[in-house]
Amino acid sequence: MTDSNKRIDIIRAKLVATFSPLECQLQDESALHAGHAGAASGGGHYRLKIVSAVFDGENRLNRHRLVYDCLDDMMKIDIHALAITALAPSEMPDVDKE
Repeated sequence: MTDSNKRIDIIRAKLVATFSPLECQLQDESALHAGHAGAASGGGHYRLKIVSAVFDGENRLNRHRLVYDCLDDMMKIDIHALAITALAPSEMPDVDKE
Protein backbone atom coordinates (compact mmCIF):
# COMPACT_ATOMS: atom_id res chain seq x y z
CA MET A 1 0.00 0.00 0.00
CA THR A 2 1.41 3.40 -0.95
CA ASP A 3 1.72 6.28 1.48
CA SER A 4 -1.04 8.05 -0.42
CA ASN A 5 -3.40 5.10 0.01
CA LYS A 6 -2.53 4.86 3.71
CA ARG A 7 -3.22 8.56 4.11
CA ILE A 8 -6.63 8.24 2.42
CA ASP A 9 -7.49 5.26 4.63
CA ILE A 10 -6.57 7.22 7.76
CA ILE A 11 -8.55 10.30 6.66
CA ARG A 12 -11.57 8.16 5.81
CA ALA A 13 -11.37 6.27 9.14
CA LYS A 14 -11.31 9.54 11.09
CA LEU A 15 -14.28 10.91 9.14
CA VAL A 16 -16.30 7.72 9.59
CA ALA A 17 -15.56 7.56 13.32
CA THR A 18 -16.55 11.20 13.83
CA PHE A 19 -19.52 11.61 11.49
CA SER A 20 -20.97 8.12 10.87
CA PRO A 21 -21.66 9.32 7.33
CA LEU A 22 -24.27 7.96 4.97
CA GLU A 23 -21.80 8.76 2.20
CA CYS A 24 -18.09 9.55 2.28
CA GLN A 25 -16.32 10.08 -1.05
CA LEU A 26 -12.69 11.06 -0.78
CA GLN A 27 -10.56 11.68 -3.86
CA ASP A 28 -6.84 12.28 -3.97
CA GLU A 29 -6.23 15.11 -6.44
CA SER A 30 -2.57 15.56 -5.57
CA ALA A 31 -1.39 14.58 -9.05
CA LEU A 32 -3.31 17.54 -10.47
CA HIS A 33 -1.18 19.86 -8.34
CA ALA A 34 2.29 18.51 -9.10
CA GLY A 35 4.79 21.34 -9.00
CA HIS A 36 2.57 23.43 -6.73
CA ALA A 37 4.45 24.82 -3.71
CA GLY A 38 2.14 23.01 -1.29
CA ALA A 39 2.72 19.72 -3.05
CA ALA A 40 6.46 20.05 -2.47
CA SER A 41 5.88 19.91 1.30
CA GLY A 42 4.36 16.45 0.94
CA GLY A 43 0.83 17.49 1.85
CA GLY A 44 -1.86 16.07 -0.40
CA HIS A 45 -4.75 17.75 -2.19
CA TYR A 46 -8.12 16.09 -1.58
CA ARG A 47 -11.77 16.48 -2.51
CA LEU A 48 -14.38 15.30 0.00
CA LYS A 49 -18.10 14.77 -0.28
CA ILE A 50 -19.62 13.71 3.01
CA VAL A 51 -23.25 13.29 4.04
CA SER A 52 -24.01 13.07 7.75
CA ALA A 53 -26.82 13.84 10.18
CA VAL A 54 -24.19 15.73 12.20
CA PHE A 55 -24.52 18.53 9.64
CA ASP A 56 -28.28 18.99 10.18
CA GLY A 57 -28.92 22.60 11.18
CA GLU A 58 -25.30 23.65 10.64
CA ASN A 59 -24.32 26.31 8.10
CA ARG A 60 -21.58 25.68 5.57
CA LEU A 61 -18.87 27.39 7.63
CA ASN A 62 -19.65 25.31 10.73
CA ARG A 63 -19.71 22.12 8.67
CA HIS A 64 -16.25 22.88 7.31
CA ARG A 65 -15.00 23.67 10.82
CA LEU A 66 -16.29 20.31 12.05
CA VAL A 67 -14.40 18.52 9.27
CA TYR A 68 -11.22 20.55 9.90
CA ASP A 69 -11.48 19.83 13.64
CA CYS A 70 -11.79 16.12 12.89
CA LEU A 71 -8.66 16.17 10.72
CA ASP A 72 -6.76 18.83 12.66
CA ASP A 73 -3.59 16.80 13.28
CA MET A 74 -3.40 15.84 9.60
CA MET A 75 -4.02 19.37 8.32
CA LYS A 76 -0.62 20.46 9.57
CA ILE A 77 1.44 17.94 7.54
CA ASP A 78 -0.53 15.38 5.54
CA ILE A 79 -3.22 17.57 3.98
CA HIS A 80 -2.29 20.71 2.09
CA ALA A 81 -5.70 21.36 0.53
CA LEU A 82 -9.15 19.95 1.16
CA ALA A 83 -12.19 20.85 -0.94
CA ILE A 84 -15.26 20.00 1.15
CA THR A 85 -18.87 19.36 0.24
CA ALA A 86 -20.63 18.57 3.52
CA LEU A 87 -24.34 17.82 3.35
CA ALA A 88 -27.12 16.82 5.70
CA PRO A 89 -29.18 13.79 4.60
CA SER A 90 -32.17 16.07 3.90
CA GLU A 91 -30.09 17.86 1.24
CA MET A 92 -29.48 14.74 -0.81
CA PRO A 93 -31.55 14.31 -3.97
CA ASP A 94 -34.36 11.82 -3.53
CA VAL A 95 -33.57 9.21 -6.19
CA ASP A 96 -36.83 7.35 -5.47
CA LYS A 97 -38.82 10.23 -7.02
CA GLU A 98 -37.26 9.75 -10.45
